[in-house]
Amino acid sequence: MKKYLLLTILLIFSFNFFAQDVKKISLEYKNLSIEDILNRIETKSDYFFYYDKNWFDSNKLISGNYKNVTIKSILEDIFYDTLINFFIYDNNTIILTKNSIIHKPTGFLREDNIKRIKSNNSPVFYEVLQTNNLNREGVVRIGKESDNTNNDKFILKGYVKDVLTSKPIVNATLQVKNKNINTVTDEKGFYSITLNTGINSILINSLGYNATNKNIIIYNNGSYNFMLSENIEELDELIIETNADKNVKESVTGITRIKMKQIKTIPLILGERDILRVATNVPGISTAGEGASGFNVRGGKVDQNLILLDDAVIYNPSHFFGIFSAINPFTTGEVNIYKGTIPTEFGGRLSSVVELETKTADYNKTSGELSVGPVTGNVSIQSPIIKDKSSIIVGGRATYSNWILGLLEDKNLRQSKASFYDVNAKYTHKINSNNKLETSAYYSNDAFNVTADSVQTYSNRLASLKWSHKFNDKNFGELILANSEYKYSIDFDKNSLNDFRLDYRIAETELKLKMRYLLNKKNKINYGISTKLYNNSPGTISPLNSESLVNEVKIPDEKGLESALFISDEYSITDKLLLNLGVRYSLFTALGPSVQNVYENNLPKSESTVIEELNFINNEAIKTFGGPELRTSLRYILAKDLSLKAGFGNTYQYIHTLSNNTTAAPTDIYRLTNLNIKPQQANQVSLGIFKNIDGNNYELSLETYYKSIKNLVDYKVGANLLLNEVVETEILQGDGQAYGIEFLLRKNKGRLNGWLGYSYSRSFIKLDSEFEEETVNNGNFFPTNFDKPHNINVIANYKLTKRYSFSGNFSYQTGRPVTYTVGSFVFNNSERVLYSQRNKFRIPDYYRLDLGFNVEGNHKRKKIGHSFWNVSVYNVLGRNNPFSVFFVSEDGELKAYQNSIFAIPVPTITYNIIF
Repeated sequence: MKKYLLLTILLIFSFNFFAQDVKKISLEYKNLSIEDILNRIETKSDYFFYYDKNWFDSNKLISGNYKNVTIKSILEDIFYDTLINFFIYDNNTIILTKNSIIHKPTGFLREDNIKRIKSNNSPVFYEVLQTNNLNREGVVRIGKESDNTNNDKFILKGYVKDVLTSKPIVNATLQVKNKNINTVTDEKGFYSITLNTGINSILINSLGYNATNKNIIIYNNGSYNFMLSENIEELDELIIETNADKNVKESVTGITRIKMKQIKTIPLILGERDILRVATNVPGISTAGEGASGFNVRGGKVDQNLILLDDAVIYNPSHFFGIFSAINPFTTGEVNIYKGTIPTEFGGRLSSVVELETKTADYNKTSGELSVGPVTGNVSIQSPIIKDKSSIIVGGRATYSNWILGLLEDKNLRQSKASFYDVNAKYTHKINSNNKLETSAYYSNDAFNVTADSVQTYSNRLASLKWSHKFNDKNFGELILANSEYKYSIDFDKNSLNDFRLDYRIAETELKLKMRYLLNKKNKINYGISTKLYNNSPGTISPLNSESLVNEVKIPDEKGLESALFISDEYSITDKLLLNLGVRYSLFTALGPSVQNVYENNLPKSESTVIEELNFINNEAIKTFGGPELRTSLRYILAKDLSLKAGFGNTYQYIHTLSNNTTAAPTDIYRLTNLNIKPQQANQVSLGIFKNIDGNNYELSLETYYKSIKNLVDYKVGANLLLNEVVETEILQGDGQAYGIEFLLRKNKGRLNGWLGYSYSRSFIKLDSEFEEETVNNGNFFPTNFDKPHNINVIANYKLTKRYSFSGNFSYQTGRPVTYTVGSFVFNNSERVLYSQRNKFRIPDYYRLDLGFNVEGNHKRKKIGHSFWNVSVYNVLGRNNPFSVFFVSEDGELKAYQNSIFAIPVPTITYNIIF
């Protein structure tokens, strides 16, 4: 067995051993390990080495040939690219050291708790830390000490991570003991700190983790990843969580954050966890009813919400007749919904931005999650590709729901079929400490038929690529390339002369550069540029077979370019006053090829008032719209746990949904702004007060807002929107206004947790014109289709034990506006219906109670996976909530009917396992 280094050898020999090395030797070796080379030197000379063989890489083989040279020259070559130094003692004994250099001692070591190292040719001493309050992880040496360097400072960088999950820890602090040197990790968990040469005792702290002390001996620039262990404390489960008092201290107004893993106990329809449905239980966000695709934010239309998955747009976020969302809950991480002040990097929609991000897979271990419900199955798997460097997560969902449709009473409906599936994946690769690459892909497909002779399909497809780069400690950047596509088709095959196929498609490609600059402790600047190309095919109808008499019609394609410059500064004016001031300048150019109609002034738009057709060649600019968008918010700390916030923002929207339906539908048509359709504009001002109670156990907020809108899109009575080449003659654009107040009380801890939300919200539109056919309700403001003043939601979870809990969900909403028939008259021997003013009446109010019982699996450490059962009943009260009201003439009488989605209690049981 090899000899090991004994430092005490320096104390038992004479101090006359520092003679000059003058002996010369010859040595040749080929493809030998360092240990074998040292053995050969000992065999061929009288030199004798002391070392630890674990310092050497046995797989590293080197070669050399020396003739009549000193041992010093040979050893300098052998250890050139290693951390090994050597000390020639007594001309025959050679002591190897790792990292540090041995120097001639000036006296005996006098205290047991004193250790000695060298820095800049002057010995430096440090005292061993004596404490029981920290996790000490020993001494780490970075680099190799050298007599030839004059540097007295070096840079240490790396990541702070969770020791179990290896996920980065954000805002962890690193502080050098007894020195004014510190830093904080960024949003990726990365840090960089400049240290003095030699000993540095670094304390690492982060909320929720055990404080850790690490002694760093640094000789060169290097890297090191700190691993922190969680400070485990049994907490009650939360539904929606923010970081401690972030809701009070951040400057952004009207933001909701939801984490998917914290909503598994909420009882939902047919057992499918649905993050967007949960979002509609938050004040300020609502839907038109069960089975309604999309959602309305602060009195805005469904198409005024920008939904992003990994920076790419999802146009239709719904599955299965709008009952489920198209977002996989097992692969989705945190979700940010901006309904107040929208960050400057986002644009193109008036009401909100929903920012969804796919989880980053674990870099060190493989895991997964499986769920089986009555109509859907879901699975996700995450795994490292290269350990601690790259990983991938893949998820997929599918439905097996046709058996439910077969239970319906109506014979025709029993023939219906409905299916969907979606799959998504995200690959992450850490190139180095300054560069990371992320790529995501998503695809969803729905197919259904209500009658046997027609099949409707629609799909979303998106992909994104993001390169994150750190230029230095103050400058960070992201380059993003994203592409999205939404399309649908309807096949009508009745074996008749009217069989047809209808197709629609829209696609967009965006390139965005985002930069972040930490100017100083008071200023955090974000800026960038983006450009997006739209390609829209408004619709095509074609005969389904050779016998069909349907004529092929294709609405000309549209193209547009939307670009923007943006910059914002989060400025800490004082410890209490924080200002976020930003501006976004957006431009939209409608592009050819296109034929645009010019209509006669002072006359309503119709085919008879066209006075000219303008022809534009490919990529020729038709018209450019745009302007500045101010985004600003302000927060003032009134007390430690109390703040006042205010915000203002104006937005432009250049894309419009055309639909005769009250809510979004798979067959909606998107049209771009052009010569005859103006962009929509909105201004919103908001004011709110935010309070945390009992150490953030309770969160209380009260917000109010007012929004004004220009060029809001609506339609003429009986408008024909499908396959209409002059659709602008059916469109009306008017002024809109929305206002409301939102109240939220949330309990985060304890056996009982959840939230109570209430909002009073109004939404109006005015369609006024000098022409009667373009005027609605005499040109006065009237409620929009989604105006629902009162909205109450209660979400509660009560833990009986660590494994068993009850959960409940109660919702109440004012019935939405509707236009009723108020009479009839006879004209030319034909009975005609007389309707009320638009949206003068309302359908009955909506309310629903859901209950659930949750069973966690046992908490044994060594088992295949952790299971979770959810048994719930949707609509416990069996409330027959109407979704819509329609009128049918039967036997000469006009009869009203209401349409409901779920009029009975719907029980469900779901099994989940995490492995």
